[in-house]
Order: sequence, then C-alpha cells, then structure tokens
Amino acid sequence: MPEGAGRRPPARLARVLAAVLALAVPPATAETDGRIEVLVQQSPLAGSQYYALSSVWSEIRPGDRLSLIREPENRHDANAVRVEWNGRRLGYVPRAENRALAAAMDRGERVEARVRRLKRHRDPWQRVEFEVYLRL
Repeated sequence: MPEGAGRRPPARLARVLAAVLALAVPPATAETDGRIEVLVQQSPLAGSQYYALSSVWSEIRPGDRLSLIREPENRHDANAVRVEWNGRRLGYVPRAENRALAAAMDRGERVEARVRRLKRHRDPWQRVEFEVYLRL
C-alpha cells in the first residue's frame, strides 16, 4: 500500500475541500509569497450603487486586495459579508453566495479577496467581479 493510503486528510484540508465542493467552483490554486491559496468563489459585488464604488472607480484596479468583514448582527442577513477597498465600503458578497464564506470566516479560516474584473455598465451587478481565496 502506498504511503499515506487509507489515511484521512487533515481536518483543515477536509474543510477546504468541503467548502470548495459546497460552492461548486472548480478549485484553482496559486502560490504567492510561499503561501498556497485556493480559489473558492467568484462573485459580483452586491449593493455597490449604495456605497463608495463611484467615488473610487478611477483608483481601483483588477488585482487589488479587498477586505472581507463579517456582519453577523446585520439586520437584513445574518450571513452578511461586507466588501471594502482601502477602508471604503464597496458593497457586499451577494446573499445567494455568502453562506459558505460566512461559515468559513466564523470558523476562523483565512480568506482573502481581490478584484477580478471592473466594467463600466448600467447594471451595478455587472460593474465589479471579485474572487475569494482560502489561504492554506
């Protein structure tokens, strides 16, 4: 039997795989600064028309890091995850896509987000797409 055969994966790896499967996104990995990141989600930015996106549009770029902030006390959605760029609220992870991410953040998983695409569009849901990575 090959070494490691029949052994269960470490708990953290099992959670990562479960999160990837729950999101139905094919896993993509990247190594940055010696860290491994697994792409777990690509989403449009929700609610950007109500926040700072228009005031920072000329400054924000694809690849920019975004901050994800849990808002478990949010009166509209207990799974709310706010998205910020340089301390400015841009919007939220869409409600239909935030449950697994909120659960991972509540467990203390290290998640990071980056701007994937910016597009001038009438529909605010088409303006910003971002990616969420789980750091291993």
